[in-house]
Amino acid sequence: MVTVILRIELDLPPVESLKEKRRILKSLMAKIKNKFNVSIAEVANNDILRSATLGAAVVSNSTAFGDRVVAQIVNQIENSSELIIKEYTTEIH
Repeated sequence: MVTVILRIELDLPPVESLKEKRRILKSLMAKIKNKFNVSIAEVANNDILRSATLGAAVVSNSTAFGDRVVAQIVNQIENSSELIIKEYTTEIH
């Protein structure tokens, strides 16, 4: 069993309130969870208005498959018009 963990730091420039931030992140996380069947949550910067850190975990029997899923998640987030990726890291366990 292989677990690939993604930690991604985001900027949310157009956000004007924490309520709007939560709406954007909740929608994004639901889409990612449904499309890729992964666990995902906001793991840091919860009360910082234009910043968020998400964590996602992929459990698989193949490192290559886990890496592919993580790359697709990052790609989907990059295509979002409301978010900018500051940096991301992956860990394989």
